Amino acid sequence: MSANSRLTIAAHALAWIGLYQRQGHEVATSEQIATSANTNPVVIRRLLGELRNAGLVESRRGVGAGWSLARDLESMTLLDVYEAVEPGPLFALHRAAPDPGCVVGHGIQPAMQRIYDGIEETLRRDLARVTLEDVLRDVLAVPR
Repeated sequence: MSANSRLTIAAHALAWIGLYQRQGHEVATSEQIATSANTNPVVIRRLLGELRNAGLVESRRGVGAGWSLARDLESMTLLDVYEAVEPGPLFALHRAAPDPGCVVGHGIQPAMQRIYDGIEETLRRDLARVTLEDVLRDVLAVPR
């Protein structure tokens, strides 16, 4: 299993756009953001499309095409970003139902679901406390 980096890359893109706009630029291109994140511009465009659907960014086509923030970084939380780019639950249960005749097979899903629900609740609460402004501030505080 590999870790999912969608939330991290989406937060990277939003912080980058926010900083770029503060420097006087209206829009950022997916190529510029992809260079910073060291990924393919297609990955950035797909994530930004999801962020646009969630009302976090806006896109402009044609001459001067690019992406801009739809809201201030102060009004965006990591939970907003998480909900935009992570469509499903954090953890999944068995794809096929386990054997109900087995004591473990019978009880594993309810037991694990309670645990997963608690983890997900904690994650959402913690993500809701952190704004993208907080993220950018912390990014800029890292010594170079």
